[in-house]
Amino acid sequence: MVGKGSETKLLTESDIRAVCAEGFAQKDLTGKKVLAVIPDHSRTAPMDVMFRVVYDLLANRTAALDFLVALGTHPAMTDAQINERVGITQDDRAARYPKARFFNHDWKNPNQLRRIGTIPAEEVGRISHGLMCTAVDVTINKMVFDYDVLLIIGPTFPHEVVGFSGGNKYLFPGIAGQEIIDMFHWLGALITNPVIIGTKETPVRQVVDRAVKFLPMERLCLSLVVKGEGLAGLFFGTPEEAFSAAADLSDKLHITYLDRPFKRILSCAPRMYDDIWTGGKCMYKLEPVLADGGELTIYAPHVTEISVTHGAIIRRIGYHVRDYFLKQMDRFRDIPGGVMAHSTHVKGIGTFEHGVERPRANVVLATQIPEEICREINLGYCDPNSIRVDAWKDREDEGVFCVPKAGEMLYRLKKDPFKKTATVLNTD
Repeated sequence: MVGKGSETKLLTESDIRAVCAEGFAQKDLTGKKVLAVIPDHSRTAPMDVMFRVVYDLLANRTAALDFLVALGTHPAMTDAQINERVGITQDDRAARYPKARFFNHDWKNPNQLRRIGTIPAEEVGRISHGLMCTAVDVTINKMVFDYDVLLIIGPTFPHEVVGFSGGNKYLFPGIAGQEIIDMFHWLGALITNPVIIGTKETPVRQVVDRAVKFLPMERLCLSLVVKGEGLAGLFFGTPEEAFSAAADLSDKLHITYLDRPFKRILSCAPRMYDDIWTGGKCMYKLEPVLADGGELTIYAPHVTEISVTHGAIIRRIGYHVRDYFLKQMDRFRDIPGGVMAHSTHVKGIGTFEHGVERPRANVVLATQIPEEICREINLGYCDPNSIRVDAWKDREDEGVFCVPKAGEMLYRLKKDPFKKTATVLNTD
């Protein structure tokens, strides 16, 4: 593995080019068909720089250099959105980058997927410490089999389902099919967000790393650690190696430790989150510092939809704590595990006893989603026009906390009340 990272300095484009050049020089890529797997617009990263550097170094060396957007279950990106993501124009595609082709992943299209194996029930049980004991089929975008090398290019942040994003997660769920996506998202929900987020080694990461073993082609990774709009770190190697180094640096840069929890939190969603499906990260990253009985408001005045992809199902089931589903699974057996996981992550942890749901805290939407829909889906409502962000700032002494750009930085208490183990789960 090669790489460079700093807690205090940003990498220059020359630094980025040097890391990539050194790493690529160690690999036999000449004449190979390379598929680069990249993030969509919902991840902060200087993908314009990465695209330029990777293209310059590989386009004339490889037999093919294509780019697949790791959408997971997110909506497809338009050509204009992809161009913006990699910092080019449509004219640039033909004139300056003629070898690059771009594709969207389509997780629901069976014609785009191939089943590559099955993780047996007993192995699922062992990995999950008995939380799940059902075999799971592993499917992936079949176009990967047209290439000799998969090159993952993407950032690493604390993540609510897998612990830290990055590495093989760009393949599963990034370009995977529904079965494996639903399985490990629900596993993460069973463990719960406050326990798993910001933890490097987790059962969900084990599932992801197990799934890639069915792939025969070489896998490489450029794992990015973002700081502001630049890069604090860049690591190249296998996805496992690059992820490990990036997660170690992300742990230092992307987690803020606070002395006490807050009764009221204003979590401001950046525009890259264009629905609650993605904007829910504004809850996930702040739940560990939300006091019992407190209230967190997701302030996203630009958001008009719950989910472009999953909105109808979410309106059907609403947002609930984990045990609401777990203790009534017969009612929800037809609901995808990934959707239930999202529901529990946004609602936060809590209890469901004798038919009564008691969330630990209240989650409020300040968006363009109407009040009646917010109530229907079991979330609070606040008119976004009534919020003045400046009025929320600098009020920590009052138990009020404001995060102007939420969703990527994780906030955690110095004395963390959430036990960091994935082996204990109380579902009695």
